[in-house]
Amino acid sequence: MEQLPVLADVEAAAERIAGHVRETPLIEARIRGHKLWLKCESLQEGGAFKLRGASNRLLQMRDDERRRGVVAFSSGNHAQGVAIAAERLDIPALIVMPSDAPALKVEGTRAHGAEIVFYDRRTESREAIAERIAAERGATVVPSFDDPAIVAGQGTAGLEIVRQLGRQPDLIVTPCGGGGLAAGLALACPQARIAIAEPEGWDDMRRSLAEGRIVPVEANAPPTLCDALQTPLVSPITFAILLERHAEASAASEQEVAEAVRWAFREHRLTIEPGGAAALALVLAGKIEPEGETVVMLSGGNIDPALHARLVG
Repeated sequence: MEQLPVLADVEAAAERIAGHVRETPLIEARIRGHKLWLKCESLQEGGAFKLRGASNRLLQMRDDERRRGVVAFSSGNHAQGVAIAAERLDIPALIVMPSDAPALKVEGTRAHGAEIVFYDRRTESREAIAERIAAERGATVVPSFDDPAIVAGQGTAGLEIVRQLGRQPDLIVTPCGGGGLAAGLALACPQARIAIAEPEGWDDMRRSLAEGRIVPVEANAPPTLCDALQTPLVSPITFAILLERHAEASAASEQEVAEAVRWAFREHRLTIEPGGAAALALVLAGKIEPEGETVVMLSGGNIDPALHARLVG
């Protein structure tokens, strides 16, 4: 396993990516009488927090590495983050995406000049495909969470929270797929309690933390609206950080996620994708109770307009 990133790496990432990402708003909300804060990474360029990690990783590449290009694998948000960062730095980018990725995310990735190769998420390994293509091209693989620079970059959202609040939050509730954002927040906010949210049936980080070892998503995992959180196996880096921090984990049902999408639009006119609303779903359902200064991460807003219209009714 690579050396784990630390707070100093997050602070260095914040300096490195300044001017390459937006500072996203932290807005006040109330749920069951509790005041809390919504960190709107759904309003980040590319529609999700992923531009932070991608920018931090690509900005550290040597000139010869940039010329050979990058290969990433993603259902969409990391794909767009890498595509945007690569376009800005004039780096060729190829993204391995599942054939059932939302059209909005596919179109957003192509719009920034990235080449796309599709795969079947049920029968093929995206990691194997990416590694093969990268070897053929001499390109650099940019994983979505299994990389210290990616984790450090995602953690810059936590440094923003501290600056915006004027103090460390007491509790951060965040969606979790591979754990890059959750691990980065844990590094950036060492005094905060970290609670992660996963979709039911895709709660492998919860099971891994409970067992003290990495366990994969079960083979019969159900379909989920949370395409952004369909990670079949978490990484040693993110798992180690969250285990060390005693992170809590809970699963949100499809109905709870749908209600969170509706609530965000109804109460704050925020358009949130299901995966990006998983943390909010836990709080609304009472599975996580706010305490002190509570921050809920809204991690992405890339949702098909027709699906959003159906969910908000």
